[in-house]
Amino acid sequence: MRRSALSINYPVEPRQGGRSLINSSSSASPEFHFFDFLPSPPASPSPASCSLVRPAMRSLRANRLSLRPVPRFLFTSSAPKPAALSSVLIANRGEIAIRINKTAERMGIKATTVYTDVDANSWHASSGFQSFGLGPANGYLDGEKIIALAKKHGIQALHPGYGFLSENYKFVERCEEEGIVFVGPPATAMADMGNKARSKEIMNAANVPCVPGYHGSEQGEAELLAYAKEITFPVLLKSVRGGGGKGMRIVMKEDEFLTQLKSARAEAKASFGDGGEVMLVEKYIVRPRHVEVQVFADKHGNTVALGERDCSVQRRHQKVLEESPAPDLDEVTRQDLWDKARKAAEAVGYVGAGTVEFILDKDSGKFYFMEMNTRLQVEHPVTEMVTGLDLVEWQFRIAAGEKLPLTQAEVEEQINQRGAAIEARIYAENPEKGFMPDSGKLVHAVLLDAAKNDPDIRLDWGFGSGSVVSEAYDGMIAKLIVRGDDRETTIAKLASALRNFEIVGLSTNVEFLKRMCESEAFIAGDVETGFIDKWREELFKPRRINNEVFAQAALGVLSNQLQSIGSSPHGQSLGFGNTNSTSERKLAFKVLDGYSDKEGEVVEAAVSQTGHNLYSVTISRKGEEPQLFSSIISEPTIEGEVIKLKSRLPAERIESTVVPQENGTETKLAIFQHGLKTDLALLPPSWYEKALGLKEMTASVAAPMPCKILKNEVTEGQTVKKGEPLVVIESMKMETVIRSPQDGVIKKLAHKEGDICKAGTVLVLFEEDASKEESS
Repeated sequence: MRRSALSINYPVEPRQGGRSLINSSSSASPEFHFFDFLPSPPASPSPASCSLVRPAMRSLRANRLSLRPVPRFLFTSSAPKPAALSSVLIANRGEIAIRINKTAERMGIKATTVYTDVDANSWHASSGFQSFGLGPANGYLDGEKIIALAKKHGIQALHPGYGFLSENYKFVERCEEEGIVFVGPPATAMADMGNKARSKEIMNAANVPCVPGYHGSEQGEAELLAYAKEITFPVLLKSVRGGGGKGMRIVMKEDEFLTQLKSARAEAKASFGDGGEVMLVEKYIVRPRHVEVQVFADKHGNTVALGERDCSVQRRHQKVLEESPAPDLDEVTRQDLWDKARKAAEAVGYVGAGTVEFILDKDSGKFYFMEMNTRLQVEHPVTEMVTGLDLVEWQFRIAAGEKLPLTQAEVEEQINQRGAAIEARIYAENPEKGFMPDSGKLVHAVLLDAAKNDPDIRLDWGFGSGSVVSEAYDGMIAKLIVRGDDRETTIAKLASALRNFEIVGLSTNVEFLKRMCESEAFIAGDVETGFIDKWREELFKPRRINNEVFAQAALGVLSNQLQSIGSSPHGQSLGFGNTNSTSERKLAFKVLDGYSDKEGEVVEAAVSQTGHNLYSVTISRKGEEPQLFSSIISEPTIEGEVIKLKSRLPAERIESTVVPQENGTETKLAIFQHGLKTDLALLPPSWYEKALGLKEMTASVAAPMPCKILKNEVTEGQTVKKGEPLVVIESMKMETVIRSPQDGVIKKLAHKEGDICKAGTVLVLFEEDASKEESS
């Protein structure tokens, strides 16, 4: 069977003693996988086959060229092959740890994984040859402990993945001192590129264009403001140690400067430690694109560019979609970008995988060096899909001293053969509420077979049903990467894959990504870093929830309730409570869906069972005539907490997935139907609310996620207007400002600065709510 995409089979059960508890002879495949990665190369190729490998690679069409490991026979007998790596410690977590481990296993490298207490039950903790604990949540930053583990167990090399210690040059120096092979660039190159002021000096000397700005040591507020005025507003503030959008602020006007400077410095110091508060001031380009080039360099002076990626679609200065090739980019500019990226790598004596990031001005067409990421990027699978190469294998081989396996011309020929690729990052966040981070347990998480079985669709993740997404780390759940013969085909394929991706238990950006794929501007390639704000009205346009969704929700709930009391729905009466009929049941749903045109709407469903698997459902909505669905043939299949419904209505057939989530007295429902997810709440009967004394605090403000209180912006007794800042919180190392939902008077601040709060904890009470609290 042809396979033309990366794939990794993820473990879904813990492993003990280095062996999987899954029976490899079982016919059932794991629920989650990330498509099985690359066939192994021939063990001992003949001389004849060696001479044919590159011409064969050139002749394959885009939709036939398989992703392949680097050929092991690229080294001639006259040049002895360097000693290969035999063992590696992967100093990271989640999907990247699993992805690195899979390539290591295929190459015969024994991989050791590490985990913190938070991640003790995670997939990656059981994916390696052996695995060791690091203790508290910040353990992935404990370089000395990680080095000690490597030394104690005789591990030859260390792969940092991305984030955490991956760009800490002092950690690289310690590895070098201890004789551990660091799979990445030398400490000197990392230090030069990690300091944004120093990197700009080097780039200017190498004739790589840079954005005008101030990169000096004078860091007083007055001095920085003076430089900003000299550069002219708008300006961009960012930490010299910044990355991932942290410690970065856009300042449009002079009177905003000092407030934004303090906020950027606080966030940068929290994210990067001492020194993070040192800021750069640069001219802010109003219509920028973010275009980056993947480079590789070996220890023999060879450097190649493996194509560019456009990462312009962002929120909070962090990437959401990445694609290659970059749309609407002429060939002259493309080649110039590649050339400047190679020069940047050569200027710092770079070795290994790196990404040179540029900002491209849409108005002038000019591009400027932004920074160099001295590690493997989150979005490296995009490059793998368009080149057919395994970049982690390249990293291992270069770290072992081998030469680059392909020349620039050969790389470009492969790129020309493989079409386009796009990666969508799946985050635990709520786009409808300003992309606010979320955390919690994944009740249900699955990529359906319709997408999973496509060889040009790749899913990288380290989570699954039952996994916990912790607020202690970045909220990325997965990466969905697709490839097609051209950009239009690739977008359509991504949209289809997203429609087959079901996640329940916390907020995600999956529905938002579906809308991105439908955006005419995105399809046309009209991208820039302000894309989401520019097209916000279109991307967040309210939608009507069809009555069929409520009908399926009602049938799903009743099927689940009947099973929970040990009964079969076949021939069973649905009648109990709220009605005199013995065969009718009334349910009420509240719309929680942020994309609905009537969020908060209450809808009633009256269900009657008229025969074996035969039902009628009447949907009643305020201001509308009730709609009757008669003679519905519905066949439920219940797998754990997941209800699959196949229903035949008079006019259509509908397949739905209904996933209930019980939380005390509240039941939430996620309904997947026609590729869309709808969130509802099942309302308890009115007598139930009265018996328990339930009430809704409509004018209080609650924590939207687990968080730390950084600052209370108001005082008790203060009058506020709708939209004014109330509280500044921190979650997942990101600051979020909680604003007032209404005009009112602050009665009570429930928490002081520094308090740790759970999601849903009341933070602020207004006068009316506080009086209700006291009287109750």
